[in-house]
Amino acid sequence: MEYVILNGDLIERSEAKVDIEDRGYQFGDGVYEVIRVYNGKMFTADEHLERLLESGRKIELDIPYSIGQLKQMLAEMIERNNLELGIVYMQFSRGTSPRNHAYPGADVEPVLTAYTRETSRPVESMRNGVKASLIEDIRWLRCDIKSLNLLGNIMAKQKAAQSGCFEAIQHRGDTVTEGSSSNIAIVKDGTLYTHPATNLILNGITRRKINEICRGNGVALEESAFTKDDLQDADEVFMSSTSAEITPIIEIEGKPVGNGSPGPITNKLQNLFEEAIEKECGSLTVKIR
Repeated sequence: MEYVILNGDLIERSEAKVDIEDRGYQFGDGVYEVIRVYNGKMFTADEHLERLLESGRKIELDIPYSIGQLKQMLAEMIERNNLELGIVYMQFSRGTSPRNHAYPGADVEPVLTAYTRETSRPVESMRNGVKASLIEDIRWLRCDIKSLNLLGNIMAKQKAAQSGCFEAIQHRGDTVTEGSSSNIAIVKDGTLYTHPATNLILNGITRRKINEICRGNGVALEESAFTKDDLQDADEVFMSSTSAEITPIIEIEGKPVGNGSPGPITNKLQNLFEEAIEKECGSLTVKIR
C-alpha cells in the first residue's frame, strides 16, 4: 500500500484526488521540489524546502507550512512507504478556482501534493559518463523559480533523447546556461566554471553543495558565464542534479570532451559528494568506485 500527502493529510494513493480546476493542472501555476532519499533519510532537505518557500514567495504564493512542518510530514510519508533509496516529489499549486488568468482571492488555499518513488543511483552513468546535445534556450526569463511550467525543459530533453543523448545543454546565443534538467559545469586547466546564480538558471541544491565542496577542498571555482566555444574546449564537463548527482558528460554533439572519459576533477568531486551524503544519511551500499 502506497501513501501520499494531500493538503497535509497522509492518505492512500488511491484516495488522492485533485480538482479539475486546480490551477496547477490548468496553468502550471505552482512550484515544486524533488528531494533525494538515502537510507530512508532526506538529503539536504532544509536547502530544498527553503528554496521551495522562496519559489513560492517569488510568485506570490503563500505556503502555509514551516520547514519543520514539511519535514515532519515528508519523513512520516517516507517511513510509511518504507522508502530506503529514492526521491520525494512535492508541489504546491495556487489552489482550485474557476479558470481565470488573474490570481484568485485570498480565500483560495494552495493545494499540496507529495509522493515517494523508489529510484536507484545512476551509478553506471556516473562512472562512464553520458552524451549531450546543444540546444537554444527558449525558456522564460525566471528560471530561478522552480515552477511547474516545464514545457521548454521537456521539449529540450525530448530533442536530446531523439538524438540519442542523455541531456540537452541549453544556451542563450553563445552563453551556456544549464541543462534541461540539470546544472552544467566545465573544468579548464584545473578550474571549475559554473554559470552564476541569476534568473537564467535554477540555483540547484546539488550545484550549491558542489560549490561548497570546491571551496572546502582546494578546487578552484569561478561562478561566471562561459560560452559554447568554452564548453567544446573544456577538459571536463559534468551535469549535476538531485537525481543525477554528478554525472560526467563525455561527448557533446558527437565530439568527445577532453579524452572522452570522465576527468580527475569530476571524479574527485563525485567522491567528496558521496562523503557528504554519508555524513548526513549514513553509509551508501552502492558507490561509484
